[in-house]
Amino acid sequence: MKSLKYLLPGLVFIGLLAVFWKGLFLNPSLVPSPLIGKPAPAFELEELKRGDETFATADMLGKPALLNVWATWCAGCRQEHGFLMELARRGEVPMYGLNYRDERAPALEWLNRLGDPYLKTAYDPEGVGSLDWGVYGAPETFLLDPQGTVVHKHLGPLGSEAWERDFRPRIAAMQGGVR
Repeated sequence: MKSLKYLLPGLVFIGLLAVFWKGLFLNPSLVPSPLIGKPAPAFELEELKRGDETFATADMLGKPALLNVWATWCAGCRQEHGFLMELARRGEVPMYGLNYRDERAPALEWLNRLGDPYLKTAYDPEGVGSLDWGVYGAPETFLLDPQGTVVHKHLGPLGSEAWERDFRPRIAAMQGGVR
């Protein structure tokens, strides 16, 4: 019985060590979203550039669309911005922004200086509208089908590799195999 007293803590330690070791090799951008396959959360927020207008979930319906969550304080958002500008130039899919927990003036300056890839941008300074989307950081990018169902969520900076692997095939399928 005394040996079990000393053996049990050692076994627990080895078990925890194995769990942590496995965690070192997980990809945090592959965290599944509970929104996949469900209607996009309804929101209506001020439009960033035109505070007297609103931007709502309904504005993204009718075609496959991207919703990119970004902020000026986000290093990953700066990293992906050039790629988002390229996507906007190619016009493969309408792209919308959700400015997350930011201030309006720096956000507008960011878009004026770096370019604005978005058709419309929701302004969410307190992060209240983002809550229903399960946003807990930036950048995050959601792909919606024409009916507004969330098809895919990407965590972290979006780049060409993730675009080709995760987004383009889904968009092509929604467009009947075109592209």
